[in-house]
Amino acid sequence: MGIRVIAEVGCNHKGDMQIAKDMIRTAAVYARADVVKFQKRKNRELLTDEQYRTPHPNPANAYGDTYGAHREFLEFDVAQHAELMAECALNGIGYSTSVWDVTSAVEMASLKPALLKIPSACNLHFEMLDVLARDYAGEIHCSLGMTTQDEEAQIVDFFEARGRAKDVVLYACTSGYPVAFDDICLLEITRLKDRFGDRVKSIAFSGHHLGIAADVAALALGAQWVERHFTLDRTWKGTDHAASLEPDGLRRLVRDLRAVEGSLKYKASEILPVEQVQRDKLKWRAKPKSVAAA
Repeated sequence: MGIRVIAEVGCNHKGDMQIAKDMIRTAAVYARADVVKFQKRKNRELLTDEQYRTPHPNPANAYGDTYGAHREFLEFDVAQHAELMAECALNGIGYSTSVWDVTSAVEMASLKPALLKIPSACNLHFEMLDVLARDYAGEIHCSLGMTTQDEEAQIVDFFEARGRAKDVVLYACTSGYPVAFDDICLLEITRLKDRFGDRVKSIAFSGHHLGIAADVAALALGAQWVERHFTLDRTWKGTDHAASLEPDGLRRLVRDLRAVEGSLKYKASEILPVEQVQRDKLKWRAKPKSVAAA
């Protein structure tokens, strides 16, 4: 399998199904990404009453009077996710979503997408992880931001004990929005490969940084998936837009990853055909000495 690119919409659709569908088409047709990813939350299950009733910490990004109302405004129901999944199929791109709680895991598993994602915030929610291990047959992708190395081992052990580790994709990730280059820590990809590469399906990279240079380096280090937040307009209201790629950035990311992937190989012969033409014209060779001169 070659490099796969996930365009993470998350809640950058602003609670609008038409925007969500426009983002699917843009990611599929214009950028040529492989997967579009949303998110699913049961907010009453995730939040305490106090958290639900508290105002959003940044009113400028709020879509409701309380944090709970804000989250509900941005939430699509199961039928809407099925509609988005159909839109993805229509446009020839994979559908996925992150699941944040047990109810969401059950609901999204029922749609049988090819992959579901465990966000960094929920990777120790073992009741939810058990639902995915037991009731979902697809790939289980898991981000490891804000996670200790001992906790990483617990997660892999958990899936191994249930016979599902070979369906797990682990993501090197730094949880921040946006993340400074000094904090991306790309060599975590190498560490995860060394520690878990033979125990899980593959190692991946989820970035919340600016630009696309680090993603190309992640590919060179062995990441088989690259996930980036995606928006139609970085100036839109919302928390994640500023750390997201706009359509042309996503297009360039996919283009550059495919180009670099094609270059990561050894020469098929000592002198490639493209070189032979130049060798015949330009290569300096010492003239053989005559027998008499010898």
